[in-house]
Amino acid sequence: MSPNRSSSFSFVPWLFVAGFAIVIAVNGIMMWLAIGSFSGLYSDHARERGVRYNQVMAEQRSRDALGWSVVPSWQADSGVLGLKVSDSAGKPLPGAVASIELIRPAERRAPLDVVLSDLGNGRFAGHVVLPERGNWDADIVIEAGGRRFALTKRLFLQ
Repeated sequence: MSPNRSSSFSFVPWLFVAGFAIVIAVNGIMMWLAIGSFSGLYSDHARERGVRYNQVMAEQRSRDALGWSVVPSWQADSGVLGLKVSDSAGKPLPGAVASIELIRPAERRAPLDVVLSDLGNGRFAGHVVLPERGNWDADIVIEAGGRRFALTKRLFLQ
């Protein structure tokens, strides 16, 4: 055996060790960033919401029984967030008042209140300046005829 051949084989195992070390380091950094960037809690009051779970479910059943339809729309070029609201028969709700609050689900930041104008015929629209594009939760509240309809829709705003 030649001396050159045995020395060239001695560094090959260290290449595998170095490769695994790089993979482990990168995975560790990614885990650290993932855990540190999102607590996993959508609400600061998750326990209170869990305690009143039955009440939340009853509110949801009563909301669903109304049969109201809320369809959001987004116009990225003008930054206009719109809503189309209709009753169970598909007709516009008379005298409806709508409000939207945008919440970024993966970040702790103050919600964005969207001021909506009533365009008539069950349509509402408001201008929004988004600090970032991406996934937003729209907390929508519709009030009409002494009834309140609240729901959250996930929107991808770009």
